[in-house]
Amino acid sequence: MAIFIDTGNINDIKKYLDFGILRGVTTNPTILLKSGIKGGMEGVKKACIDIAKLIHPLPLSVELTTNDADKMIAQAIEFSRWADNVNIKVTIHGPNGELDNLRIIHELETTHNIRVNVTAMMSAQQCFLAALAGATYVSLFCGRINNMGYNSIDEVRKLRRLLDLHHLKAKIICASTREVLNVVEWLDAGGDIVTVVPNLLEGMIVHPYSKETVKMFLDDAEKLQKQL
Repeated sequence: MAIFIDTGNINDIKKYLDFGILRGVTTNPTILLKSGIKGGMEGVKKACIDIAKLIHPLPLSVELTTNDADKMIAQAIEFSRWADNVNIKVTIHGPNGELDNLRIIHELETTHNIRVNVTAMMSAQQCFLAALAGATYVSLFCGRINNMGYNSIDEVRKLRRLLDLHHLKAKIICASTREVLNVVEWLDAGGDIVTVVPNLLEGMIVHPYSKETVKMFLDDAEKLQKQL
C-alpha cells in the first residue's frame, strides 16, 4: 500500500492523489486543527465526508475523540457511517493506561465489522496484541521511537516477523515520520504503509541534483534549437 498522506487539507490530498502516489489518508484531532477545520464535530464530519468521497475507495482513518469506554463504540459506529471507506482510529490504551481499548477494538472488528487502525503504539509488542485483537492496521509511531533513542527499524522488523509467523491480517503503518529517509527505510524493513506529511512528500520527489540535471537538459535543448 506504501504511502498514506497525514493531513486534513483537502487541497494537499487532491494534489498528491492526482500524482497517483497515495494509497490512503490518515487524520487525528491534532491534524484537523492544524489543517484549519472549524465548526466543531459538524466541521469534522463535513471535512471527513469530503475527503472520503475524494479518495474513494482508498481508506480514510478518522480518530475517536473520546476514551470513555461507554461512548467509544457508539462514536465509532457513527463515524463509520460517514462513508464506506472510513476506518476508525483507536489508541492502544487510555491516557492513564486504561485497558478497555483492546476489548473495544476487538468488538468493532468482529461484531460491528468496522475496520480499526490502532494508534499511538511505541513497540512491536503493543502492535502484536492489537493485531491479535483483530485490528486491520497497527500504527507504530516510529519517529517517536527514534526520538526516545531506540532504532525503530528493529521494531518494524520484529513486528513483521511476528505478524507473518502468526498469520495475522494487520497491516503495519509506520507513523510519526520525521525525515524523508524514514519512508524507504521503514518500507524496506517490512512496513506496509508509511504516513507522510505533505512537505515530506515534496522532499521525496525533489532532489537538488535532479533539478541541476533537468536544467542542464533544458539548456542544451535550447542550444540545439538555436542551431536550426
